[in-house]
Amino acid sequence: MKFVFLFLVLSISLGACKKSQTADPDALVSVGGRTLDRSAVNALIPKGVSPEDSLLLAENIVKKWVKDMLVYDMALRNLGNDKEEVDKLVEEYRRSLIRYRYQERLVEEKLKAEILESDKLNYYEENPGQFVLDRGLIKGLFLKIPIDAPGLADVKKWYKSTDVASLEKIEKYSVQNATIYEYFYDKWVDFDEVMGNIPVHVADPNAFLKANKQVEASDSSYCYLLNIREYLPAGATEPYDYASPHIIEILVNQRKVAFLRNFEDELYNDAIRDGDVVFHAEP
Repeated sequence: MKFVFLFLVLSISLGACKKSQTADPDALVSVGGRTLDRSAVNALIPKGVSPEDSLLLAENIVKKWVKDMLVYDMALRNLGNDKEEVDKLVEEYRRSLIRYRYQERLVEEKLKAEILESDKLNYYEENPGQFVLDRGLIKGLFLKIPIDAPGLADVKKWYKSTDVASLEKIEKYSVQNATIYEYFYDKWVDFDEVMGNIPVHVADPNAFLKANKQVEASDSSYCYLLNIREYLPAGATEPYDYASPHIIEILVNQRKVAFLRNFEDELYNDAIRDGDVVFHAEP
């Protein structure tokens, strides 16, 4: 109904569109052989907008599109030699963008695969000053549970324990009741990011981590439970497993220029050898 009503209003409000007959039932308006479809307009309207606002947005979208096409056509007729320069710049930008996208894919697929674990470990050990934490890290478990969920008292006992039985109970319980269940006893995570889910203000993270192994909080809707098994304060050395993705990016950036230069040289030499490049005169 929204789409039908939208089409009727647009047909009435944009009388000029009626003059452009088309066999496409999805078409709304045409300018110089180019057509704006109703589906394209609807895709630009945010979900949840009232029918009245949807109609207003649709009218503005169509009107702007028509104006853009008219200005574009006027520019084509009046730019003269400038149009050739614009076309040249557009083509240069297109080639540059395609090259960049492909080179980034090459780096992602091939260069990263060439970085060995020993390369990363050596860099980590040789550059300790680059791996100083500017924020705390924790290992633990976090739960966000509706305040009226059944068995909440039991969960408040289970989450403090790291034994297998308690963790299994928490996991089974969370499937049906928890809004958030995050298990990270086996990896380091950002303490600030975890606390961003909990309505507790932490003025001094290092002091807070030193003093608290469990965090319990609640508001009118949810209960928040955090068990911290291990922590590293800001200023400590970043753990190798946490630093590993960053090390990969550093090593990739260090080798990227040489990698792409070698790739281009090989491509050039292969093309010359295979006769794909023909020189007609000396430069």
